[in-house]
Amino acid sequence: MDQQLHLIYFSPTGTTRKIIEAIAKGFTQQQIVRYDLTRTTAITHKQLHDGIAIIGVPVYAGRVPKICLERIAGFTSTGLPVVLIALYGNREYEDTLIELRDITTKAGFFVIAAGAFIGEHSYSTADQPIAIGRPDYADLTSAQQFGRDISLKISSARDLKKLIIPGTFPYKERVQLGGISPTTDPTTCTICGICASVCPTLIIRVTKEVSTNARDCVMCCACVKNCPEQARIFSHPVIEERRKLLIKNCSQRKDPALFL
Repeated sequence: MDQQLHLIYFSPTGTTRKIIEAIAKGFTQQQIVRYDLTRTTAITHKQLHDGIAIIGVPVYAGRVPKICLERIAGFTSTGLPVVLIALYGNREYEDTLIELRDITTKAGFFVIAAGAFIGEHSYSTADQPIAIGRPDYADLTSAQQFGRDISLKISSARDLKKLIIPGTFPYKERVQLGGISPTTDPTTCTICGICASVCPTLIIRVTKEVSTNARDCVMCCACVKNCPEQARIFSHPVIEERRKLLIKNCSQRKDPALFL
């Protein structure tokens, strides 16, 4: 029987998932088991004994999002090799990987590789692009090769020692989310419900109109990027200012950072 490859990820706009799946393609003869934690509210209690795990999360202000911490909390292991992936919007990944390392190590996983990849920023728009279209072909090719290199490392049983990953401890202070959210333009909204169906925190309600519980919004912009009518808009002054800073300081292309 093929060895199991456990793909564990939180990916509201699909960018983290794309990287995880590209890495998985680099492995051969693997039975893939997916744990998509994006829209589940229940904690999955699962102890993994066999195979390899790949855990991927987006970066929120240099940290692992609290919602991800909650949803991966039920995964434990007894020394299973794990690959850690952080997906960030061309700014910085800062302490995300070491925080994810500490969490998974405490849960019994053995970290053998890690990578920080770039995806289109959640605040990116056609008029104000921030890493637009990423991960692109080059990113996915790099991810697949990374998978091959990890597979080779495991099969040759070489250098299976503690991995050095950049970051600082104590971690940078966590930015509090919530309080603002995308809004809906009623003149273009067709009440299709897609926004509610992709929201990872289940805070969008669609009846005769669309309402959003901004208090619990994680500002992932899945609703914005998936709206077929472009009726979901994130134009809050705080977000507009952040877009300007990101475009000014984070427009130069960054490449994936790989640790093996």
